[in-house]
Amino acid sequence: MTAQSVYDIEVQDIKGNQHSMGEYRGKVLLIVNTASKCGFTPQFEGLQALYSDLKEQGLEVLGFPCNQFMSQDPADNDAISQFCSLNYGVDFPMFGKIEVNGPGTHPLYQVLKAEAKGLLGSEKIKWNFTKFLLNRDGKVVKRYPPTAKPEAIRGDIEKLL
Repeated sequence: MTAQSVYDIEVQDIKGNQHSMGEYRGKVLLIVNTASKCGFTPQFEGLQALYSDLKEQGLEVLGFPCNQFMSQDPADNDAISQFCSLNYGVDFPMFGKIEVNGPGTHPLYQVLKAEAKGLLGSEKIKWNFTKFLLNRDGKVVKRYPPTAKPEAIRGDIEKLL
């Protein structure tokens, strides 16, 4: 069963603590499936810059590590957390590793994919660093491919803030 709203979904942060997505109600959200060993991994720098610049205005960047694409995030949550912090200074919320495709798809990604289909109407996530931009009401406004650099979507984020 798919949740009615992103705010109805429970998530586990990278330290193993349970949270409700409802904690982010009223914020603009940029939700990204991440990986530590991907060609797009340097996007952590741009994601962190967006977060640092816009969090006071109501932006939350939420990172969800995923190992479903050529095993590009094989480490455990502690190692992923350390990698992101040490290499990219990430201090935006990171969550426990999830699946974004297939029978084990996390409920959050079930909702995101249903609300914003990809190329040719496909719901499937094609690769790491697919981005979903949600407005303050928790509705997906746009889905961005992995090739969309964080700085390139800043204007869309600022319109929602």
